[in-house]
Amino acid sequence: MPAIVLVGAQWGDEGKGKATDLLGNTGEVIDYVVKFNGGNNAGHTVVIGSEKYALHLLPSGILTPGVTPVIGNGVVVDLSVLFEELDALQARGVDTSRLVVSASAHVIPPYNRTLDKVTERFLGSRKIGTTGRGIGPTYADKMNRVGIRIQDLYDEKILEQKVTGALEQKNQLLVKVYNRRAVEIREVLDELLAYADRLRPMVADTSLLLNKALDDGKTVLMEAGQATLLDVDHGTYPFVTSSNAISAGACTGTGIPPTRIDRVMAVVKAYTTRVGEGPFPTELLDADGEWLRQQGFEFGTTTGRPRRCGWYDSVIARYAARVNGVSDFVLTKLDTLTGREKIPVCVAYDVNGVRYDEMPMTQTDFHHSVPVYEEFDGWSDDITGCRTFEDLPKEAQSYVRAVESLSGARISAIGVGPERSQIVQL
Repeated sequence: MPAIVLVGAQWGDEGKGKATDLLGNTGEVIDYVVKFNGGNNAGHTVVIGSEKYALHLLPSGILTPGVTPVIGNGVVVDLSVLFEELDALQARGVDTSRLVVSASAHVIPPYNRTLDKVTERFLGSRKIGTTGRGIGPTYADKMNRVGIRIQDLYDEKILEQKVTGALEQKNQLLVKVYNRRAVEIREVLDELLAYADRLRPMVADTSLLLNKALDDGKTVLMEAGQATLLDVDHGTYPFVTSSNAISAGACTGTGIPPTRIDRVMAVVKAYTTRVGEGPFPTELLDADGEWLRQQGFEFGTTTGRPRRCGWYDSVIARYAARVNGVSDFVLTKLDTLTGREKIPVCVAYDVNGVRYDEMPMTQTDFHHSVPVYEEFDGWSDDITGCRTFEDLPKEAQSYVRAVESLSGARISAIGVGPERSQIVQL
């Protein structure tokens, strides 16, 4: 049975929950939903009826009865956040007992949260725009082979050795470079071990679990945190996250091989947003940008920061289609554009007089890219009640078809409102 990968096609916040809802609406039974990268540095909002849920670390499948939500080995886990989210959901009557956590996922220790914040302040005008939650330092520890994994909580001797080794270097940085106090080894051990007993029933070899599920005919959905343009290798480096957010990251982050992937769905907004620093060719620093922000309620789920807003960028969409091997796009938040007389779409870039129809090779050229726009007619009719493509105003239909032809893959569904039922299937 299928292994499906779900990614964001822009800089995140595209509304990936809509694609999960789409699969449910088409009769696709999702048995496992796996988060394969990132941590609690990004979030997504899920609306079910009158209830709104803001998730940061947990997979969206935690809210769907019968689905087994999995935190894969590619995720970095802040244990305090994990249990805060679980407790909050349980208080609202959500069954969280099915959650499975990879024994090989890395833990975010308290000293990495501290380092993340002081390092960002130290960078000043060169800051990356990190959320300060210890994600980057923890991935750095993973690559430097001084990281702490979930399984280490169950061998206190190994845990102490790893924490001691990590703090030998990190305390030098904290004290001598950043003028902070040294972190005590016992303090870290006590914080991490306090979660061990409660966590133990959730811990498993998730690669084995998921591959057996596929053998048994189950359907596994692997959902990315962040998005394509934030991928550490293929994003707008250095203004990126610290993990692989493209479809290839699903394999390393779960232990499911690429030969088992049947479909790659990418979610793209009908316009573009970004949180944090870095280049953004279609960004609108005017009344149009503020209009998009207010109409689309563009404020970060995790940080509350206002999102930077701009028009749809088909160059980015084509790039996402290419590096992810996108089979189909889900276009979200089309309803946000209602009321515009004309809607610009970026079809190419101009860099010092040279036209680029594809992503420029260098960060310098991307930074200096000026969007080349085509304008499309807008619409004024409320589309939130539309459920078929034919229900949409003809101008909205034309906009969708134009975006599809520019973006490198077919559009299989359109989000026309925040609720799960507000989907138009094509």
